[in-house]
Amino acid sequence: MKNSWLNEIKWDKDGLVPAIAQQTGSGKVLMMAWMNREALELTVQENRAIYWSRSRNQLWRKGEESGHVQTLKSIHLDCDNDVILLEVEQLGGIACHTGRHNCFYKELKDGQWATVEPVIKDPNTIYKK
Repeated sequence: MKNSWLNEIKWDKDGLVPAIAQQTGSGKVLMMAWMNREALELTVQENRAIYWSRSRNQLWRKGEESGHVQTLKSIHLDCDNDVILLEVEQLGGIACHTGRHNCFYKELKDGQWATVEPVIKDPNTIYKK
């Protein structure tokens, strides 16, 4: 059966699964997004990260607007079959729409969220809209 591996994934009630993008080599967690069956299938076919945008209700090819594409290196499924881990090469070194290397740039310090990652590139220059 074609792509029967997709049937082994425990999709949520909306047909989605969380996907964590991890930088190849360093293991740094870049971001978390959602994937549906089509997004995951296309990710494998196109060898680049493609997610499902819940806010736009459509497929989202990472980097389609910013140029910050995530080239796929490997895909892993967790022990409960309900989380995807993508090992990627982050082109341009920026994964976050805020212009930072990763989306996890806030750290809890003394009961407050502190920004601990610098902006690499002003998002206003990345996104033209």
